[in-house]
Amino acid sequence: MQSRPRVLLADDHPGVLKALERVLSLECDVVGVVADGNEVTAAAARLQPVVTVVDLNLPNLSGLEICRQIVQTNPRAKVFLMTVTIDDWLKSAALTAGAAGCFPKLEAGNTMIEAIQGAWAEGARG
Repeated sequence: MQSRPRVLLADDHPGVLKALERVLSLECDVVGVVADGNEVTAAAARLQPVVTVVDLNLPNLSGLEICRQIVQTNPRAKVFLMTVTIDDWLKSAALTAGAAGCFPKLEAGNTMIEAIQGAWAEGARG
């Protein structure tokens, strides 16, 4: 078994991608970064991450639709959505789409690492 969770990041803001990659790399293996919604599902299939972290508002395909596609293809996949502001509607929509959780971008650091590690441990058990 791998010693660190494999993570795919998807966001259309280069600064956000760079910052998240830097933070997550402390505890995870970031296996890819994607900026276009149309590329995320193919990248997830190709790179086989334990967790995919997806911005809600990507060009060409929404994070919710990406989540649906990934989970439909692989029901054991863990997808976390992130966006600037999270409300009750978004939490409900994310869970309905199969997301493992949602994070506000500005609070994503340690909280996201803990959630990724939890999803990774859950996958190792199941």
